[in-house]
Amino acid sequence: MLDPHADGEFETRYEWMRPGQLRDRRDQCPLILFPLAPLEYHGPHMPLGTDPISATYVAHACCKRLRRGVVRPTLFLGTERERDPDTLVSLGFQPGEYIVGMDFPSRQWNSHYISEEVFALVVAAEVRCLINQGYQYVYIVNGHGAVNHNAVLRRLCIELSHTTPALVDYSVSFPDEALAAGAIGHADLMEASLLMYYNEASVDVATLPPRDVTLRYPEFSIVDGPGFTPASKPAREVPRDSDPRYASAEAGRGYFEKAVADVCDKIATFLSESR
Repeated sequence: MLDPHADGEFETRYEWMRPGQLRDRRDQCPLILFPLAPLEYHGPHMPLGTDPISATYVAHACCKRLRRGVVRPTLFLGTERERDPDTLVSLGFQPGEYIVGMDFPSRQWNSHYISEEVFALVVAAEVRCLINQGYQYVYIVNGHGAVNHNAVLRRLCIELSHTTPALVDYSVSFPDEALAAGAIGHADLMEASLLMYYNEASVDVATLPPRDVTLRYPEFSIVDGPGFTPASKPAREVPRDSDPRYASAEAGRGYFEKAVADVCDKIATFLSESR
């Protein structure tokens, strides 16, 4: 199991630091990383905390690599919306069905989605707490790809950067190449590989059918990125290159290292900005 705190020389956990340590670290660089994402259904083969777990690992790895700032405890919170008719059809449902996020009718557990307005209020309040502690750079490491969730974060970053003494920004804790595809896959090969890298026992592909059985989107809440794009996948099936049954910890390590490098670059650019 990967230990995000293996480097004992540079503590990154806000909650484990004493006031004097926090003050010294803040005075060296007034940066705090804020990982967040909701508990969300990721099929029968993956843990409910997939998104916040990834955000946590990426945030701590970036903090250690940059040797700057500290990481606030992860907020296990996020939002989703009902699927629009075009996306429903793309995912293999009827256009009039009411489906929120990844909670397809076949799910074995419910996601912990909260409304956009509650999510916005909580995140804004928590960010203001950090700003009141003297942090001038608040960087949200977001593990959730939902469009409305990211829209809330984008709006808050703009608002808080213009109405407080701090700069606030965010990015998603995935490699840039995955983001460039236009949509992030869900419970797919990349996410399963990442979780295997963090803790191989956390993923159980034996809960899925054998490899020779096609995985259809509606049956397991497994979707490749393009599958969220209306009318892009007439078959509504998971392609081989996104199939979580072919996931591995080694592939996860590669995805993780790319994600950390990409997010570190964004944080470094963020720190170079001034009001």
